[in-house]
Amino acid sequence: MTDFRTPLSRARGNGAAGHGAAHWVAERVSAIALIPLTFWMIYAALVISRTGYDGAVAFVTYPVNAVMIVLVLVVSGWHMHAGARVIIEDYMHKMLGRSALLILNLFLAVLLTALAVFSVLKVALGGAL
Repeated sequence: MTDFRTPLSRARGNGAAGHGAAHWVAERVSAIALIPLTFWMIYAALVISRTGYDGAVAFVTYPVNAVMIVLVLVVSGWHMHAGARVIIEDYMHKMLGRSALLILNLFLAVLLTALAVFSVLKVALGGAL
């Protein structure tokens, strides 16, 4: 059987597109990172649920807790963006619609993550009402 691949392509071992593995690995790494972060968030939710508003603000103003909350938000925002991107790329077949949804997905993920991080930082740095 004739192989139509170039020698460079055979040496690199890339498939048809040659770039899908990086997205796959990044999505899996974010999923693995979310496992311990989710357990920490459950712990944080249980601690905060036993206190009132002042206790929740005090919990968030503690630097380690603020950093962990921001980390959860950033990793989950990235994971949400990556997952939605895969769904859009797999099921949208028209190029214009796919491009528009990919851009909307990116802007929405960045906006939601930025708003959530801003809210946590505002409380953590003493700007709570």
